[in-house]
Amino acid sequence: MKRRDFLKTAATAVAVPAGLTSAGSAMGKKIPVRVFGKTGLRLPVLGFGGAALPTMWGSPLSIEDRVKLVRYVYDRGIRYFDTAGNYMESQSIMGEGLKGIRDNVCLVSKVETTDPAKVRGQVEKALRELQTDHLDVILIHGSPGIEQMSVKRAMQIHAELIKLRDERITSFIGLSAHGYFDKALALIESGGFDLCMLAYGYIARGHDNIFSPRMQALREQCIAKAHERNMGIAAMKVIGAGMMGWTASRVVPEYDRKDLRALPGAAIRWVLDDKRIDQLVIGMRIRGEVDENIATITGDTSCTPEDRALLKAFSAKAMQSNRVKQMRVE
Repeated sequence: MKRRDFLKTAATAVAVPAGLTSAGSAMGKKIPVRVFGKTGLRLPVLGFGGAALPTMWGSPLSIEDRVKLVRYVYDRGIRYFDTAGNYMESQSIMGEGLKGIRDNVCLVSKVETTDPAKVRGQVEKALRELQTDHLDVILIHGSPGIEQMSVKRAMQIHAELIKLRDERITSFIGLSAHGYFDKALALIESGGFDLCMLAYGYIARGHDNIFSPRMQALREQCIAKAHERNMGIAAMKVIGAGMMGWTASRVVPEYDRKDLRALPGAAIRWVLDDKRIDQLVIGMRIRGEVDENIATITGDTSCTPEDRALLKAFSAKAMQSNRVKQMRVE
């Protein structure tokens, strides 16, 4: 309880540490804090997505430098760290980077199995790799996970997580979804979850899918129902899984370079404009991306008409790219 009380109160005092001189940082400004739904946790609104750590998914850094990146993220004031068992080397790197400060952060991992009998084993593996004896949050992963099973089976997975919560191996239980918002809505309506993490960005995409109008409407129902139930709501795919960030020039090669540099900030402000969202979980591969996102978060976060015009223009071109055309429509 002492550690949980710390998380509730300490984050309000988190500021950019003195002495940092990285370009683009907003020195001395606090990262805005939002209450994470009924968990009661008060956390800086920008979270770190551990999917940015694996080499296979775009990290250009050595293992040593990725460990240092995790600590750098913490030193800049971020307190929500999200990872998963199928993020390859992410959990082990994050565990090493959070040595000595683990109790100062909200640490999140996921279970990907569709077999209730394998839940405990997956959680124990996560604990070993993260070098901790507990998690603050365990999510039922979207895919592999909810996408591959029925709502009834997902609730059987949930029942196993309840046992782990009773043993104080986790404090909170949640779910994530890259789409299949019909299933996500049913799980949210069950009342058994403390939080959810949903693919929510200007570009209507999940992991390898594009949302149909029906699925976008269901996502809005998920957010509305989760907000009504006072669940914590985290947004992922804020920058379109990199499509409006480090891969934007590949998606639309001919696009104006100045506009490309402005895209991530516009995408972040667009999501922040929705006050129902408590946490933006963004993968950041290098220190420069960390600094730029913090500069955005600590600046004027109003989503301007110019932001919206830029997002609309780029997205229209991105949706015609070969990369997007290869994705399935859900």
